[in-house]
Amino acid sequence: MTDVEAAAKMEELKLENGQNGDQKPAEDVDEDSGDEAEEEGGAAGEGASKKKKKKKKPKKKKAPGAAAGPAMGQTSPPRVLMDKIYPSGAFPVGEECEYTYGEDNLKRTTDEEKRALDRANNDFLAEYRKGSEIHRQVRKWAKKTIKPGMSLTEIAEGIEDSVRALTGHDGLTEGDSLLGGMGFPTGLSLNHCAAHYTPNAGNNMVLKYEDVMKVDFGVHVNGRIVDSAFTVTFDPVYDPLLEAVKDATNTGIKAAGIDVRMCDIGEQIQEVMESYEVEIGGKTYPVKPIRNLNGHNINQFQIHGGKSVPIVKNQDTTKMEEGETFAIETFGSTGKGYVYDDMECSHYAKRVDAPKANVLRLASAKSLLKTIDKNFGTLPFCRRYLDRIGQEKYLLGLNNLVQSGIVDAYPPLVDVKGSYTAQWEHTILLRPTCKEVVSRGDDY
Repeated sequence: MTDVEAAAKMEELKLENGQNGDQKPAEDVDEDSGDEAEEEGGAAGEGASKKKKKKKKPKKKKAPGAAAGPAMGQTSPPRVLMDKIYPSGAFPVGEECEYTYGEDNLKRTTDEEKRALDRANNDFLAEYRKGSEIHRQVRKWAKKTIKPGMSLTEIAEGIEDSVRALTGHDGLTEGDSLLGGMGFPTGLSLNHCAAHYTPNAGNNMVLKYEDVMKVDFGVHVNGRIVDSAFTVTFDPVYDPLLEAVKDATNTGIKAAGIDVRMCDIGEQIQEVMESYEVEIGGKTYPVKPIRNLNGHNINQFQIHGGKSVPIVKNQDTTKMEEGETFAIETFGSTGKGYVYDDMECSHYAKRVDAPKANVLRLASAKSLLKTIDKNFGTLPFCRRYLDRIGQEKYLLGLNNLVQSGIVDAYPPLVDVKGSYTAQWEHTILLRPTCKEVVSRGDDY
């Protein structure tokens, strides 16, 4: 055997023993994750050097969407089941951030008891990560697809059909929507309307070039709701408004953590957002946080869990706690920075603490309640969803459920006409060892 052949044989043996295989560059890591990834990767690498013989790969902070490589690609529109793309069940991990508040929290990353608790949450994490990857793939397609001239109904149904296809639950059979699918109806709120607008049947509203549209939709897997939103514009004049709100949301995410007070998060969000202004039509507007809209915690099958995350300074000393899930969302406006109910209602949800059905007198209300229980439970729904599963002439019964305190109505929320509003939102998991921005992607 020549020297060249011997060297080649040695390299082949090394590869077979995994000595080089575990040292491949992390091609899937997003370079934009930057300093945080390097910081944790360096710390882990120090430990890895002590166990050099085992050739273990240093643990690095996962970049948004980083995980075992997908087995196949996605179609356009998205129709490939997520379980086929990730057959191992190892879905991409969100952005992992160390806690920075409190001496005890600084030790969480290496605390063995906390690490054991984290490992015990595997099913919970897998469900959230699966839903988040579905959200990323659907919104990637939506951002490329949404154009002026499209109807809001076309946009909403395109998003919702894609989510259902990727979860594998079309929601047309009784109980199927409770296993996975839409976490709540697709919000497509235009201009001065900040939230809770989705088209009802017969809506002919069309997206225009000059519109500012908030796209807010949820994906759930076994009731684990991923709540994330972004704003779509076509005219660059609105860019400073969008940048203000995106910056404010990221500020809120950075400030959030175990034992952090809500009032402190709100104060930091407000300071950042109010540092921006936007010029529209030759007039300069300060960007104002919409003070009566908040982020919130999320429970299983319950989009609003009871805690609120303000986006302005207030007196709420409630603290975030280990194991909780939060939607960190901020809204900015060129108007008054205050919203009120207006326009036709489309969003509804059964109350978690709803009274017994024996308070109902209308047969149509009793029948509709059974349909809601079997198809949505306490997940939010809209009129289109009732139409879709064959319900007819249900408005009288639906209104009776609202009046009886069994179902809550969520009308569109608007600022003054002529103003423009923007929204950005992410879902975060307060894990025992770190904070995971589970819905983070390379887009926002």
